[in-house]
Amino acid sequence: MSIGVSVVSVRLPDGSGKTRECHVPFCEGLRVKLPRSTLRTELGAEHVGIIQSLISTCRLHDINPYTYLVDVLQRVSSHPASRVHELTPRLWKEHFADNPLRSDIYDSG
Repeated sequence: MSIGVSVVSVRLPDGSGKTRECHVPFCEGLRVKLPRSTLRTELGAEHVGIIQSLISTCRLHDINPYTYLVDVLQRVSSHPASRVHELTPRLWKEHFADNPLRSDIYDSG
């Protein structure tokens, strides 16, 4: 799989009824479906960029993004703040990938 990152130019509302051009990172090669309304705001575009970056980083480290996100979202509330760096994909793989937390609907069969 080939994943590339490019910057796309989009027009976003600036809150005063006008729009302005913004440059947003876009990960090519990912199949993530998002509601169109998510990209209508600068904050929404930023959030999409963060999620796409996490997914790309997981794939670059041969981590299943779903498994990573399920584990980290459950672990983050009880993990010590002084060791939050362990939840980045690279270090998560070393510390937690062998026994990740699963969702309640996980089916091992």
